[in-house]
Amino acid sequence: MAGSRTAGSGMVIAPHRWNALYLLAAITMLFMTLATAMQPLYLRNVLGISFSSAGVINANVQVVTEVLTLVVIGYLGVLSDRFGRVPIVVVGFLVGAVGGVLAPFSRELGALIGIGGLVLYYFARIVMAIGSSAVWPQLATLAGDFTTYQNRPQQMANAAFMMAFGSTLVFAVLMQLPGHAGIVPVMLLNGAIGAIGAMLASRFLADVAPRRHGQALPWRSIRLLLQQEPRLRIAFAAALFSRSDIILIGLFFMLWTIYFADLVGLDQAAAAAHAGRMIGLVGLVVMVTTLLWGQLIQRLGRVNAIIVALAVSGAGFVAMGFVVTPFGWYVFVPMVVMALGQAGALLAPDILAFDLAPDDLRGAVMGLLNVMGGIGLVIILQVGGILFDAVGPYAPFVFAGCGNLLVVAYALFLSYRHRGAAIVEGPARAGGDEGMEEFGPDVDARGRFLNGGRA
Repeated sequence: MAGSRTAGSGMVIAPHRWNALYLLAAITMLFMTLATAMQPLYLRNVLGISFSSAGVINANVQVVTEVLTLVVIGYLGVLSDRFGRVPIVVVGFLVGAVGGVLAPFSRELGALIGIGGLVLYYFARIVMAIGSSAVWPQLATLAGDFTTYQNRPQQMANAAFMMAFGSTLVFAVLMQLPGHAGIVPVMLLNGAIGAIGAMLASRFLADVAPRRHGQALPWRSIRLLLQQEPRLRIAFAAALFSRSDIILIGLFFMLWTIYFADLVGLDQAAAAAHAGRMIGLVGLVVMVTTLLWGQLIQRLGRVNAIIVALAVSGAGFVAMGFVVTPFGWYVFVPMVVMALGQAGALLAPDILAFDLAPDDLRGAVMGLLNVMGGIGLVIILQVGGILFDAVGPYAPFVFAGCGNLLVVAYALFLSYRHRGAAIVEGPARAGGDEGMEEFGPDVDARGRFLNGGRA
């Protein structure tokens, strides 16, 4: 799938390492998406959660896991600059596998211990979230480590394509299985996925980024970088909303169909299959457009791409406010519009932040970017759960759409305010490798020839 390519460090990345990275990107999203997608079915049919509290409880599970992993993501980003990305990925997969085995048996284990099935399910999902939070941010950062400024949009788009492919497989294939194989057997797949991911990462991935020395946390350096770079502030603002969009679609649309199934004469498994097909369609559109967004980001510029992507996606979310039933054919239109902007909204902020981060701070900057995404996820899911129960099942989507459009307005404001400072494109001022195109394809931003070793 990949030929040899040169990383920003000057090392030539062997094809099998790229292929392993792509495969692990898909496996990671299989793990994360399956856990979220199976949650409403498990809570409704195994733990017996009623419709009146479904929105809040399902959102609370996500919120609790996100709150407890926020610090983990940021701190692991700092550690990855010191110790490497790969060891953290391996341990993360193993931790996630443990949670994946515990979650399906929460009712039985909770009764045995005496704490209740819901409490143990919360614990299992926290374990899974901590494991996955150690994996996907490091894989995204490693994909950036493997690239130069010129090929970064396309190669990171390739990795994002595989992540979208993993999500699509869950809804298009795996979510069709509970009606045939049962809920618990499908949930147990996460244990196997985590173990396979750990094995592949330990055997085929390699670190190429320079290590950061010293024990002090580099928050002061990152704060100065944010003060100096309005483009980085736009990336962080975009991450605040864009990271939650896919999870929000998967959770609340699945909830909407499962708890409205009785109105159209369907059982929960059939409703979940319908939701899986629709969310699978979203994933398919995201997957197909990811590679296109890689080219658009390079042509439009990072900031312009963020503006366009969030505007399109936000319009789709707001349009969900006109949907009456999730089983009508017309729900197809806003969901496709949402999906058209999703790949760019996820990809462009990562690329922009990676461009602007100094080599030995990339893990910390990307970790903090992911923390911002987690904060946005907590806010949107918590408020979305309340809106789902109090206003209606369409309300979380409209809320998320308004957030996306608010970031568009902020990006346009900063672009206008700093239009004389080349905010949309231009050399990085903080030691990243943006502006590399000024030196030609064989020389990096500091004038070093890219003829180093091989990874």
